[in-house]
Amino acid sequence: MLKNLIEQGFGEAEDYNCAEKILYGANKVYSLGLPNEVLKIASGFGGGMMTENACGAVTASIMVLGLKVTETVAHQSDDLKPIVQSFISEYEKKMQSIMCAPLKLAYRTEAEGCVHVIVKAAEVLDKVMQENKRL
Repeated sequence: MLKNLIEQGFGEAEDYNCAEKILYGANKVYSLGLPNEVLKIASGFGGGMMTENACGAVTASIMVLGLKVTETVAHQSDDLKPIVQSFISEYEKKMQSIMCAPLKLAYRTEAEGCVHVIVKAAEVLDKVMQENKRL
């Protein structure tokens, strides 16, 4: 699913950042139906909101989950919090952080950039999506 798409180099030719790769890729594989104009919302989340804070691949994954779970607003969705918590917990267990700076330090390479970080976010997102059949 999304993991395979990212592993195949999705977004490289377009020079997508980490958040864009997740959101644009999820739009494709999960049939979200978002127009390109809306997808640009992920642009400022790359590089940990461009300040090495919360990882863009993580924040974009949460955007996807919010879109799939929330019917009107977050406070009216009983499922959103446990599903997001599940994603965060699983990602943090595998990567030891959800913050850009330590993830870059541990996993980023000059040749591949943050591909490992993005692939892992896609893998965890795929898992959460599959575990929650209504998504």
